[in-house]
Amino acid sequence: MKITRLLFLAVAIVLIAACEKDSKKSTTIPGDKIIDHRCIDLDAIPTEWISAAKTKLHIAYGHTSHGSQITSGMSGLVNFKGSLYSWSESGSNGALHLDDSAMPGDLGNPTMTQWATETRTYLNAHNNINVIMWSWCGQVSSASAENISTYLSLMSDLESDYPNVTFIYMTGHLDGSGLTGNLHLRNEQIRNYCKSNNKILFDFADIESYNPDGTYFGDKKPNDGCYYDSDANGSLDKNWAIDWQNSHAVNIDWFDCGAAHSESVNANMKAYAAWWLWARLAGWMGE
Repeated sequence: MKITRLLFLAVAIVLIAACEKDSKKSTTIPGDKIIDHRCIDLDAIPTEWISAAKTKLHIAYGHTSHGSQITSGMSGLVNFKGSLYSWSESGSNGALHLDDSAMPGDLGNPTMTQWATETRTYLNAHNNINVIMWSWCGQVSSASAENISTYLSLMSDLESDYPNVTFIYMTGHLDGSGLTGNLHLRNEQIRNYCKSNNKILFDFADIESYNPDGTYFGDKKPNDGCYYDSDANGSLDKNWAIDWQNSHAVNIDWFDCGAAHSESVNANMKAYAAWWLWARLAGWMGE
């Protein structure tokens, strides 16, 4: 009888340890790991995967003003679609746990490397976090290839040192310099690295290059405010987001949520893509 109890106790300890280990396991995305304009169909995400994301994920997000477009959109989405999409910095009452502005600065502010130090400090103090996401502000526009290589290298180091945390890569916002500008070249550097190395990328710039109907504006030198050059005369004379909002019903086709430096529908799309990302991290195949 005593031996049986000891065996039962040993098995229980092993099972408890396995469960604890599993609860801290890094999230992953099977298949295509690029989150972009193709990932804005909110209705395509099964509600069970929205719920799974709220159960499984503990996210820390570092950003300044441009990066707030994602969380502004997510906040507005709760009013637009209901509590299924609720999130909070504590994750209480069944909301998605997303610590917004968890770390100071962004990927290029105050320096191109400080964010990595801030990430380590934060993770060392918050061992429940299993997703880290940072956004750029405007620094990719003037970044060198070496700057971006440093960013990618620091991300790789963090992945090695914190294997139970998933790190989300990101492109820089549009700046009106077009497909031959430095911004596009550096964003392509990030995209190519992520595709070649099976990394998860939230393609901020790609989402800004399309309207919700899938019309492409990337070849018309769009900027972060959704203005673009409609007739190739060098002037950003039209705004795809304002035009789309004016031709669609507010609170039916889109919602007013505010978007730093931009228009609400831009933040709407980024919120939809963010939930696509969260659901994929929870295990949804993205079909």
